[in-house]
Amino acid sequence: MEFAELIKTPRVDGVVLHRPFMPTVEGTLCLTGHHLILSSRQDNTEELWLLHSNIDSIEKRFVGSLGSIIVKCKDLRVIQLDIPGMEECLNIASSIEALSTLDSVSLMYPFFYRPMFEVIEDGWNSFLPEDAFKDLESMTDEWRLSEVNKDFSVCPSYPALVAVPKDVNDDTLRKVATFRHSGRFPILSYYHKKNGMVMMRAGQPLTGTNGRRCKEDEKLINATLRPGKRGYIIDTRTINVAQQAKARGGGFESEANYPQWRRIHKAIERANILQESLIKLVEACNDQSHSMDRWLSKLEASNWQTHVKEILTTACLAAQCIDREGASVLVHGTDGTDSTLQVTSLAQIILDPACRTIRGFQSLVEREWLQAGHPFQQRCAQSAYSNSKPRQEAPVFLLFLDCVWQILRQFPCSFEFSESLLVLLFEHAYASQFGTFLGNSAAERTKLSLPEKTVSLWSWVNRPQELERLTNPLYEANSLVIWPSVAPQSLLLWEGVFLRWNRSSKCLDEAYEEMVHIIEYNKELQNKVNSLRRQLAQELQKER
Repeated sequence: MEFAELIKTPRVDGVVLHRPFMPTVEGTLCLTGHHLILSSRQDNTEELWLLHSNIDSIEKRFVGSLGSIIVKCKDLRVIQLDIPGMEECLNIASSIEALSTLDSVSLMYPFFYRPMFEVIEDGWNSFLPEDAFKDLESMTDEWRLSEVNKDFSVCPSYPALVAVPKDVNDDTLRKVATFRHSGRFPILSYYHKKNGMVMMRAGQPLTGTNGRRCKEDEKLINATLRPGKRGYIIDTRTINVAQQAKARGGGFESEANYPQWRRIHKAIERANILQESLIKLVEACNDQSHSMDRWLSKLEASNWQTHVKEILTTACLAAQCIDREGASVLVHGTDGTDSTLQVTSLAQIILDPACRTIRGFQSLVEREWLQAGHPFQQRCAQSAYSNSKPRQEAPVFLLFLDCVWQILRQFPCSFEFSESLLVLLFEHAYASQFGTFLGNSAAERTKLSLPEKTVSLWSWVNRPQELERLTNPLYEANSLVIWPSVAPQSLLLWEGVFLRWNRSSKCLDEAYEEMVHIIEYNKELQNKVNSLRRQLAQELQKER
């Protein structure tokens, strides 16, 4: 298929662009295979370059011979294009609809993009499992790196290399994989060097209605326990949902078969509920009624903040079990690819200062989301504006980023990165020129030859000029565990994403910048005071 076949009208003059709280721009609209471009000859006017893959939905309106297209984007932007001529407007609209809904991954922009910057570091090789394991080896010899999944046949959603207890052989792992949903047998997620406790993740056990048992599975997770220690299984489903899963062949660990483990059920909503919540939240944020009561009512009805609270509460529980109880933890829900990853990654941010650095956070996203099999291609196919009925779409990763923002806001000096990195990851997960978030698993990315055919987002992020932009000016390394508050009054709406295109968000950005300037000024004053104190002390010492 040629892109030209989908472009009925490649260029239209006299198009007027409307964007909220920005001046209108008149210029020439051009459609390419991957971009919608509006260029203007007006001085100091920013051009519009919009990836077709960033378009969630469009609406058409007509007044006489003038047509308007309302473009709603996956990054929650809404723009309007006024196009002279009904035929031109209809042609542009149908072309955008076709180009923004391409089924073939290999036709997407990352396969055509050529970087205009010098690639100093190949991001595809920045965070390999074997490199992460070297750090683990420096702390303990109780784990090994297994190649049991080297051809992705044991578990299609796991990477080729996985960390497992040294005393458990590959034959045992294969048997356990048949007992866990989608072959997702328990593997190491995090090692807490303070006390040697670990966090593992997996899919649900396939116990079914007959209470099927797997002694190899019991051996595997018991191998992670220290003598005389107990462990916790955190199931991200309610007990009722977990019971219902038995009828479909799933289930949960029986206390009789896992006597050294205590099972805790924590309710984190499923994908379809989260998608509905995002739609309601964005609708509330776009409410132009200017009624505070109505706005707050719609915001509460979306339940978005409730989901944030549920996830953070469960992550805090996992971190507490490891750090304060001195117990190892196994986390799973149904598949182990959504709520499980939210919990394990957030728990690491709470426990591990390295995950709060720029590179450490990139490594966390790579390890706990990309290599762990979160289905980005499916989950991020639609955002909040799509007219088609959601299939497998859900803002699981966006919710995780929101939770990280909540912790960052509560501990503004403990993170090396700023909110800008979180917003950037949100944008690129839904639409990008980079290949990092394409595919649903490491196996799919290998099959698509993404490392050979596309550029990694990390190659862009880890350039000095970009790192400078993403660095938090307030950062002071904090080696302690940080415990975020999950009280409702402590959890705020993430304005940087959900009110980003409103004037209010610009005001908030200005307020934040002003706060940074004040803090930096106070630091300078404090340094001057300390210097004067030292001088005074030296003078007094001389007099004595």
